Amino acid sequence: MTEKIMAETSPDAAAIDPLTHRYQDLSRFRLEAGFRGRSALVTQLWWLVQALLFNPSPQFLYGWRRLLLRVFGAKIGDRVLIRPSVRVTYPWRLEIGDSSWIGDNVELYTLGRITIGADAVVSQRSYLCTGWHDRADPSFAMRTAPVVVQDQAWVAADVFVAPGVTIGRGAVVGVRSLVLKDIPPGMEANGNPAKIRGPRPTTA
Repeated sequence: MTEKIMAETSPDAAAIDPLTHRYQDLSRFRLEAGFRGRSALVTQLWWLVQALLFNPSPQFLYGWRRLLLRVFGAKIGDRVLIRPSVRVTYPWRLEIGDSSWIGDNVELYTLGRITIGADAVVSQRSYLCTGWHDRADPSFAMRTAPVVVQDQAWVAADVFVAPGVTIGRGAVVGVRSLVLKDIPPGMEANGNPAKIRGPRPTTA
């Protein structure tokens, strides 16, 4: 999916004048009907709840934050630890398995679906992105693709995970990596863009 995103192109550059060609006309931008998955009222209500009840909550109130997300349609497992500074765009497109951890200032940009497995970790300041604008479309149309972090995987601090990417079971992505392709199960990857460095060590 990520390769498809990167392959999207505008008309042949040799056939256009870059000083006069209209690449973007933002007055034409429109979200497709039903894009958010809930009404505008429910969406705005969630953003208010997130700002006023979720983000200011004391760190130890993990159960409270799990409850708020569930009320708005998220599927949140038992013993999930979500820090108060986490941001979720549309909780009804979020699923997190049992005993997983979501760190400080993580952005779960759920324009599309984000699925995080059990015993998985997404560390501080990481960004899981499911949406992008079509750069070949002058209306700057939105596109989406899901992100999956499988069971026992670890996305370390300040990592960007692109739309359509799956982090395999038990895989590790090193700090400040840019993940544009799937990471196979049990492997370690890092870099910009992330590259496979070898199997994850284990004492089991």
